[in-house]
Amino acid sequence: RAFQEIVEAGGPVAGKMTALRGLVGDTDMLAYLSMMAPRLVELKRVLKPTGSIYLHCDPTASHYLKALMDAVFGAGNFRREIIWRSGWVSGFKSRAQNWVRNHDVLLYYVKDVDAGWTFNKDLAYRPHAEGYERRGGGENPKGVAIDDVWDEVGLYSPWIKSFSQEKLGYMTQKPVTLLERIIRVSSNPGDTVLDPFCGCGTTVHAAQALGRRWTGIDITHLAVTLIKHRLQDAFRGAAKFKVIGEPVTEREAEALAAEDRYQFEWWALGLVGARPADKKKGADRGIDGRLYFHDEGPKGKTKQIILSVKSGKPGVAHVRDLRAVVEREKAEIGVLITLEHPTQPMRTEAVGTGSYESPWSTQRHPRIQVRTVAELLAGAGIDYPLRQAGANTTFRRAGRGMVRDGSQSVMYRTGEKPSGE
Repeated sequence: RAFQEIVEAGGPVAGKMTALRGLVGDTDMLAYLSMMAPRLVELKRVLKPTGSIYLHCDPTASHYLKALMDAVFGAGNFRREIIWRSGWVSGFKSRAQNWVRNHDVLLYYVKDVDAGWTFNKDLAYRPHAEGYERRGGGENPKGVAIDDVWDEVGLYSPWIKSFSQEKLGYMTQKPVTLLERIIRVSSNPGDTVLDPFCGCGTTVHAAQALGRRWTGIDITHLAVTLIKHRLQDAFRGAAKFKVIGEPVTEREAEALAAEDRYQFEWWALGLVGARPADKKKGADRGIDGRLYFHDEGPKGKTKQIILSVKSGKPGVAHVRDLRAVVEREKAEIGVLITLEHPTQPMRTEAVGTGSYESPWSTQRHPRIQVRTVAELLAGAGIDYPLRQAGANTTFRRAGRGMVRDGSQSVMYRTGEKPSGE
């Protein structure tokens, strides 16, 4: 259907998509290109005359996408194909019966070469090596001009390495340094940066730190929650933004639950700062999310809260099931989040499960807690040790970033499915 809509719209994109169908057939690649084509058309529409677009892709699709980009933006507006060395060669990769693939592609186009485009050439240099002296003396150049093969250590995506402070647990996470290079050179402070597939928010993080306005779009509530935590950790409240597309009322939450139960789960878990559990469909073992905390100092044991989310009618059995899961997992607290209001027997059953006492205070916290979506939207949270600085360790904390004025920004949660980050 997407392919048919593109062809019926006519124009150079329709002709190129018809040719691509003849080349690749009715395959997953055609489906991907049919998804990308109307989005690229819209991105061209919203791009300012002096703007640039960088499209990240892997070598299995880059040649098809370049043909499509030529049709959308015009071949004359193509600037460079940048080869990005996207990782370090691991032992696992080196065993492949093939040359080891270790790069991705960035396709760089501008809106209109005749209108000029932003390219801060003074920032497109790497410093000379320590001790460098120009042959014959004279004024030193700014450094080594950056070419279209990017392989510096700081730009690697070491998956991102497990010990990296930057790692946030998102499969397609890019290094901040990669996006900082693009944003510095192809925009100026106060300009707007758009990432329509923003994933864990590396682009918006870099744009915020560099004093740009930004808009990020992603389909999943998991991504939006992760970005909100990332910006809070990195900028400590200095990043001002609004989220469009999240439920803000019970009725909107009910609509989300009816539309997609898993999205509802992710959104509800985000209300309390919890991370969704890694689980296979139909095999969650009673765990929808987890929240981790420390209340024994930085070297103490990591404690956990088990969360269960119910969008249907809740009952006492759900409280009992959660209690059994908490005991099985040796967790400190369990929380049942419900869309509908719980019954009094549920409340009574939860109270009867006892409490958890933090070793650093005499305060007691209910072992099993029931929270409704309405309560969470009204500002209620989970009752657990929070007064200790850094107690909540659920999400990997992003490194702190500098922030400049003028970064009015927005995140969208859309109903469209993105590809990549």
